[in-house]
Amino acid sequence: MTGPTRCGFAAILGAPNAGKSTLLNRFAGTKLSIVTPKAQTTRFRVLGIVMRELADGGSAQILLVDTPGIFKPRRRLDRAMVAAAWNGGGDADIVLFVVDAKTGITQGVRTIAEELARRGGVLWLVLNKSDLVAPAALLPLIDGLNRLVPFVETFMVSAVTGEGVEELLGRVAAALPEGPLLYPPDDLTDLPDRLLAAELVREQVFLRVRQEVPYGVTAETENWQERADGSVRVDVTIYVARSGQKSILIGAGGQMVRAIGAAARTQLASLIGRPVHLFINVKDRPGWDEETARLRALGLEEDR
Repeated sequence: MTGPTRCGFAAILGAPNAGKSTLLNRFAGTKLSIVTPKAQTTRFRVLGIVMRELADGGSAQILLVDTPGIFKPRRRLDRAMVAAAWNGGGDADIVLFVVDAKTGITQGVRTIAEELARRGGVLWLVLNKSDLVAPAALLPLIDGLNRLVPFVETFMVSAVTGEGVEELLGRVAAALPEGPLLYPPDDLTDLPDRLLAAELVREQVFLRVRQEVPYGVTAETENWQERADGSVRVDVTIYVARSGQKSILIGAGGQMVRAIGAAARTQLASLIGRPVHLFINVKDRPGWDEETARLRALGLEEDR
């Protein structure tokens, strides 16, 4: 006998660099959210859609919401990112609070935990990178975090190696409410291809350009043209906050921007399953991170 269908939202919240996007990609089995070693890479909520068979013969559609890292905002962009994170968790059936087990209870983690406790909801603790910490050190960390927040469940995982991730995903699936699927079962995300293309370009900026330049950069897909041969032409503009950043991104003889484009093109072609012709333009746009139009292009809105 076929069991019930379950469907619901599980929001992934935490401080910057806790491994939230890596965890989402591990859950989904493919790249949905860009990942770099730098903090504050994710700027908006990314939905990952995962189907899971249940022990009772039913199935579950897990709607995983990856959110920006929560930190003390300074710019308008920062405020919109933090608002997106809290909004992503606001309507979730389960909130997965991801904590870097190596760094432990930092002031940022403590602040988020206290706000989670105030807001309530079904809160699960996910200690990521637990494979890098001695087991004896994990128990005091778990105890300390549970003193801050009444977590319903606690899991120790490694998003990089996959250790503990399948068990966590199975438990999430079983805990979701009964209900119909909200998306077709073969969907992986609701992220438009245009936005995915821009994000892959921005990821390469983070990976290839050092220091603060990536934080002054945004990328937007200006044109997406389907071609008769089945390929697609994509035009992406990288906007920089300061003129000096433009020359860094272009590089000597255009070497840097070509490398960024080549890497992003390869990844995009792999994800959408067809050839991609990617063209990148770099433009000055001082103050873009304070512009309503630029924030809306990222799917961001400030809380009012």
